Amino acid sequence: MTMRSMNDIPFQGGRTAVITGTGGLGYEAARALCRAGAQVILAGRNAAKGVDAVGRIRAAMPGVRITFEHLDLASLDSVADFCARLDATWGTLDLLINNAGVMVPPRRQQTADGFELQWGVNYLGHFALTAHLLPLLRTGRNPRVVSLSSIAARNGTIDFDDLNAARSYRPMPAYSQSKLACLMFALELQRRSEAAGWGITSMAAHPGVSRTGLLHNGPGRRSLSGMARTYLWFLFQSAERGALPMLYAATSPEATGGGYYGPDRMSELRGFPAPARIPPQAEDREAAARLWEVSQVLARVRFA
Repeated sequence: MTMRSMNDIPFQGGRTAVITGTGGLGYEAARALCRAGAQVILAGRNAAKGVDAVGRIRAAMPGVRITFEHLDLASLDSVADFCARLDATWGTLDLLINNAGVMVPPRRQQTADGFELQWGVNYLGHFALTAHLLPLLRTGRNPRVVSLSSIAARNGTIDFDDLNAARSYRPMPAYSQSKLACLMFALELQRRSEAAGWGITSMAAHPGVSRTGLLHNGPGRRSLSGMARTYLWFLFQSAERGALPMLYAATSPEATGGGYYGPDRMSELRGFPAPARIPPQAEDREAAARLWEVSQVLARVRFA
């Protein structure tokens, strides 16, 4: 199956999906899954932006089933509260897309629980979210978990001695570590699902280089990367195109557990969904198992 546009997504009627992140890629993924017939829960920390996103989708496609739920991935309490509400309201889940993120804030910031912001939001918050939602996913129909990584993961390393960048904070290495962790988590979740019989298919995806607000919202419009996003916009593919790899992972019958998908052109910077190159450090199973155990302690969760 070749996915060249949102119109190529298979029918998703009867499936319920949670997508984190209300703008950019998250918005495009929600719009596409609604069009394909899924029931979508769009989750984010900014209620005004979330309600606006849902309103725009409903206005463009009357009758679609989409709701907004508050979720702050920078707070483990908020993650737990969100999952408790879903458990009480929905009782089952077919698809989880771990998409939301922050990118290269110039100064070190912390989550409510004291974690470096990129580590806490991009990776650890989604790790906790997946753990809490595991029982709902296990009751779903052909359940899938898609975790968003980045081409920056190629340069990432997991610094077990300073996961929180407390001793030395450099924006891009911290971002790369968080996105490498997301990829390692997706691969390890697939291995553990197979070993324990959870019945969950786990995959990862990355969007290449896409025109989203991530660079403007992180380092700022006046930063070098922010100005590149503004003035060299023609080098970036659209958010709609950037969302295709994770939508391929989420919906294609040809996407396989433990797969990693990204754009197929210009060293995976842009193009249509295809298998992406997994960095060697992401395939270190010993490091992945260690990261899993450390993350359960940090996030105060256990995968049943």
